[in-house]
Amino acid sequence: MAVEDPPPADILLERYIDFISLERRLSAYTARNYRHAIMEFYAWLRKERSWHGEFTEIDGRAVRDYLIESQRIRSRRTVHNHVSALRSFFRFLLRRNDVSYNPFNDLILPKLGKPLPKYLTETQMRQLLDGPMLLLENESIEPFEAWRDRLVMELLYGGGFRVSELVSLNHGMIDLKRGIARVRGKGGRDRICPIGKVASACLEKFRREFAVGTGFDDPLLVDQDHRRLNVRRVQLLLKKHLALAELPMDMSPHKIRHSYATHLLDNGADLRMVQDLLGHSSLSTTQIYTHVGVARLKDAHRKAHPRG
Repeated sequence: MAVEDPPPADILLERYIDFISLERRLSAYTARNYRHAIMEFYAWLRKERSWHGEFTEIDGRAVRDYLIESQRIRSRRTVHNHVSALRSFFRFLLRRNDVSYNPFNDLILPKLGKPLPKYLTETQMRQLLDGPMLLLENESIEPFEAWRDRLVMELLYGGGFRVSELVSLNHGMIDLKRGIARVRGKGGRDRICPIGKVASACLEKFRREFAVGTGFDDPLLVDQDHRRLNVRRVQLLLKKHLALAELPMDMSPHKIRHSYATHLLDNGADLRMVQDLLGHSSLSTTQIYTHVGVARLKDAHRKAHPRG
């Protein structure tokens, strides 16, 4: 009985894309990126190795050469993403017995540098937080919206909340006398967040003059129809005030959280205390903010020192 030839490489690619899309239920975006990475590898093999679709010809030397070439024209992050796609593809082929081993398993990739978190300076934060009141003075915004927007940003910055935590706040979760909020963060972990005198005063005014329901389970942050704000509304609200203050538009609610942590450490807060305030389960997650301070000191040294 004749042994059938293995399916051509392009057919196997389509079967793999069907597998990750239909069985693993990966997103169309991921499937598109994986397809692109594999097709790039195919093109390189055909150009550099005169490859005709035989997977037995792809060995450790070939994938190492491909990695070297890739690093010359792609970022480290893109190289990692491409190799991840190819490693997954060959794992699929291995399960089907179309290959005898996965040549990408032992490939050593270049280390990824951790990007430092972006944040606003203290001066920039003041510009942002002053925005709603300036609009109110110019009669460019209704009082409800001005005080609600200011409250949103004062709480983001004063309490260091994740945006999902912020929109989940109810009136019963805030103790104004003590100036604290009780929130449930990632992993169902509860924590207490001081929100500061300014945010507390802003909340007290908003409750007194604009809130309709202030019961224990009533939402704290609402729209004009007194419906709870969602994450998207907060993001759009922040973008509006960033534009008005002429601040970087790539800032997000989470980067306000970065600003909160950075300013605490800049002003002498203990790293473990900041870990507790942010609700990080690991101190290593919080330590990224110490690198921000070091990077800023090095930049100042480079600009000011004769031998910088």
